Amino acid sequence: MYRPGNREDFDRLYEATYPKLLRTVYAVLGDHAAAEDCVQDAFVRAYQAWPRFRPERPAEAWLHQIAINGAISYRRKQRLRQVGELLRRLGRPHDEADPADTVIAGEVVAALSLLPVKLAAAFVLRYYHGYSNREIAATMGVSERMVGLRLAQARERLVRLLGPGWGLPVSSSPGVPITKSGDA
Repeated sequence: MYRPGNREDFDRLYEATYPKLLRTVYAVLGDHAAAEDCVQDAFVRAYQAWPRFRPERPAEAWLHQIAINGAISYRRKQRLRQVGELLRRLGRPHDEADPADTVIAGEVVAALSLLPVKLAAAFVLRYYHGYSNREIAATMGVSERMVGLRLAQARERLVRLLGPGWGLPVSSSPGVPITKSGDA
């Protein structure tokens, strides 16, 4: 039995559970150094909350919950870092005009603003910036199949919004504005 706020009890809990927590978090993350960091953070958070610990709850389960939540947060941050690295690697062209500037007043932008954000974003990344479906998938954190689905839905809705004479974009070159007729 562990008493909330008692330092000796927390020390005993630390010694009894550290190896188990480390193995659990390592199995989740697959990275020993990251697992050690997450477990140490879990113990810091647990120590800060120790005076409020409810003794009717199993202490090991409580620590596992804290550590696993930390591992989930670590994974989420890791994915965001990967997306950030991809965006930095792709960069933004410096000597080309911003494609958004060339179509600000156009019908396409007005129609895009009526689409759900995820559909519009996929469409703009593909047809205005020229990213591949794989690059879009990495940027948006979805599968390539989902990107293809979103692009198809965006095209269908744009045809409905702009009329049958609009036509689908034929150019995937970055910076090429798409006019009402679909021609570059």
